[in-house]
Amino acid sequence: MARRTTPPPPPEDFTERIVDIDVDDEMRGSFLEYAYSVIYSRALPDARDGLKPVQRRIAFQMSQMGLLPERPHVKSARVVGDVMGKLHPHGDSPIYDALVRMAQSFSLRLPLVDGHGNFGSQDAGPAASRYTEVRMAPATVAMTADLDEDVVDFVPNYDNTVQQPSVLPSAIPNLLVNGASGIAVGMATNMPPHNLVEVVAAARHLIARPDATLEDLMRFVPGPDLPTGGRIVGLDGVREAYATGRGTFRTRATAAIEDVTARRKGIVFTELPYTVGPEKVTEKIKDAVQAKRLQGISDVIDLTDRSHGLRLVVEVKTGFSPEAVLEQLYRLTPLEETFGINNVCLVDGQPRTLGLRELLAVYIGHRLEVVRRRSTHRLGRARDRLHLVEGLLVAIVDIDEVIQVVRTSDDAATARRRLTEVFDLDEVQAEYILELRLRRLTRFSRIELETEREELLVTITGLEALLGDEQLRREAVSDELAAVAREHGDPRRTVLLEGSAGAKAVVPLEVTDDPCWVLLSATGLLARTADPGDDRPLPAPGTSAGGGRAPHDVLRSAVRATARGEVGAVTSAGRVLRLGVVDTPVLPPTNGAPVLAGGAPLGLFLDLAAGEEVLALVPLVADGPGLALGTAQGVVKRVAPELPSRESWDVIALRDGDRVVGATALATGAEDLVLVTSDAQLLRFGADAVRPQGRAAAGVAGVRLAPGASVVAFAAVAAGA
Repeated sequence: MARRTTPPPPPEDFTERIVDIDVDDEMRGSFLEYAYSVIYSRALPDARDGLKPVQRRIAFQMSQMGLLPERPHVKSARVVGDVMGKLHPHGDSPIYDALVRMAQSFSLRLPLVDGHGNFGSQDAGPAASRYTEVRMAPATVAMTADLDEDVVDFVPNYDNTVQQPSVLPSAIPNLLVNGASGIAVGMATNMPPHNLVEVVAAARHLIARPDATLEDLMRFVPGPDLPTGGRIVGLDGVREAYATGRGTFRTRATAAIEDVTARRKGIVFTELPYTVGPEKVTEKIKDAVQAKRLQGISDVIDLTDRSHGLRLVVEVKTGFSPEAVLEQLYRLTPLEETFGINNVCLVDGQPRTLGLRELLAVYIGHRLEVVRRRSTHRLGRARDRLHLVEGLLVAIVDIDEVIQVVRTSDDAATARRRLTEVFDLDEVQAEYILELRLRRLTRFSRIELETEREELLVTITGLEALLGDEQLRREAVSDELAAVAREHGDPRRTVLLEGSAGAKAVVPLEVTDDPCWVLLSATGLLARTADPGDDRPLPAPGTSAGGGRAPHDVLRSAVRATARGEVGAVTSAGRVLRLGVVDTPVLPPTNGAPVLAGGAPLGLFLDLAAGEEVLALVPLVADGPGLALGTAQGVVKRVAPELPSRESWDVIALRDGDRVVGATALATGAEDLVLVTSDAQLLRFGADAVRPQGRAAAGVAGVRLAPGASVVAFAAVAAGA
C-alpha cells in the first residue's frame, strides 16, 4: 500500500487571490457565449450558400484535394481526417455524419457528395468511414467555382495555419434547393427541399422584376419538391410559410390499388413521405393491426430493392374496400406526416426567419457581390497582362538590342535599370522580360502579341462596362442561374394537391404552357407533341400512328391544346371526360407523321366503364359552334357550347341499346355531317340543318335505317370537299 504524501507547501511569493463573481452574471455571460457559438458555428445555415460550417468545410476541403467528379473516389476517412485536422476540430463523428447526409439522395434534392458504398437508407445508418468512398458531386463543383478569384472573404482556421472561405460562391441556390435542419440554443431550423428549375425560374423573375410579389413568385415555386417524391396535401400552410417563414404541410405516400393476387386486391406504395422509411411504415402498420386499430389488412410485404426501388405492398382482405383501408393507413400510420417549416438562417451573422421572397433576395444579393468581385479580380488581371504585353511589344521591335543589354549588364538590377532607360519600360515590364528565358523571348510573334492585346482590350472594356452597370450584373447572374438549371435541373418529383387528397393535382410549373397537339390512336394510345407553330393542319384521322400498339395502328383523333391545359374525351356512352394535357407522355418532335409508339394507354388517365370507348378528343371551350355526335341508331345531335365545372358530364340522352359511334368538334358550323351505315349507305347534309340542343336532349333523327342496319361511322367534313 502506497504511503500517503502531503502536498508541497506553496512558494513564499504565492499570493492568494479570490475574486467574487455574481453567479447570475457569470451564467448569463457564459451561456450567451455558448449559445452564440452553437448558432453561428454549428447549427444554422448561412442564407447565402445554405451550408452549416461543417458542410462548408467539407465542400472546401474536397475541392482543395481535387476530388472532382471525373477523378476516382477516395476513402471517406481521408476526407474526414483532412477536414478535422485543418478546419473542423470537433471529432470525426459529426464530420462523417454531415458527409453522409451530403451524399444521400433521399435526404438532399441535389446531393453535394458522390458516394460509393453503403451510405445508409431511411431506416439504417451508413457503413464506417473506412469502408465508404467519396468525391465531389457536380453541384459542389458549381458551388465552389471561382474561389480563386477573390469572390468571397477568407478567414483563418482554428489554429491560424490555413485560410478558409467564410461563405461559398454558391452558383446554386442551395438553401432552397436542399433545405436544412438543425437545433440551436433557443431556436431551430427546418426547411424543405425545392426543385432547382423552379427556384431558378423564381430567382430570375425577381432579378428581372425586383418589385415582384409573393404571388408572382409562387407561380414558379408552387411548393416544396421532396427527394422521395410523394404528395403534398393542402397548400395553405406552404403559402403561409412562404409569406412568414413559418408554416406546416402534410406529405403523403404515393399509392396505387392493384391486383396483387388472382383474387385479392392490394395497395402498392412506391413513394413515401420525406424522412420515412419502409421498415418504419411496416412496423407501424403491424402494430396498428395487432392493436385492432387497423382493419382489413391481411399482410404487409416490403419488396424494395436497388433494382426496382421502393415497393411496399399492403394486401387487403376480401370484402374490404381498398380505398377505405388506404384512408385508414394515411390516418393511423407514417404514410402521412406533417412537416413543420421554420425558415431560420443566418443573415449577416444574425439568425432571422425569412419567407420565400426574402430568401431569394438574400441569395441574389450574394451572387451580385460574387459577380462584382470576380469581375474586379479579372479586370485587374487583364490590366496587368495588358501592361506586360505592351512591354513585350516594345521589346521585340529591337530584340537583338534587348538581348545585348541583358548580356552586357553586370547584374539583374543593372539590366533592369538599363532596360527602363533604353526602351522606356517601367520596372514591372523590365522584370518580366528579365524573367523570361532567352528562347521564349525570341519566339514571341508581334502579330500574336498584337492579337492578344486586342483581345485584352475587348475583355477590359466588357469588364469595365459590367462593373459600371448594375443591370448588366443582374443579367449576368440571371444567365448563370439559367445555365445551372440546364445542367443540374430535373423534373418535379412531388405532386402538389390543393385541399383534400381527392383534389386536383397542381400542374408542375416547370412545364411551360406551350401550344401542342394531343393525339389518340385507334388502339387507345394517348400522347402529345409540340405544335410546329407554322399553321400546319392537324393530322387527319386514319393517318399512320408510326407503329403504335400494332403495325397497322392509325390516328383516331387529334386536337390543339396547351401543355398545362385540358381537353375533352368524348366516349361511346355519350359522356365528355376532362383530360389534363400535362399528364400525357411527350413525343419527340417529328417532321413527318406522329409516332405514337411512345404513348400511354388511355385507361391510365380516364376512368372508363366496361365497354366504354373514347371516340374523339375535343377542345374545351365555352363558345364556338359546339360538338356534333352520331349514334348507331341514326340519331344526330349538335351540342350547344357549354363548359360544366365537373370532371365528366353527359352530352346526349341515349336510347336503350344505343351508343355514340362518332363525335367531332365543329370548326365553323358550316361543315357537312356524314353518316355511313352498315348496309353501305351514305348520307351527307349540312350541319346547319341540325339545331343545337342542350346536354340533356336526345338529338334528332339523322337517317332512316333499314331493318337490321346501323350507323357504323359519323364525321364532319368541309362543305364542298
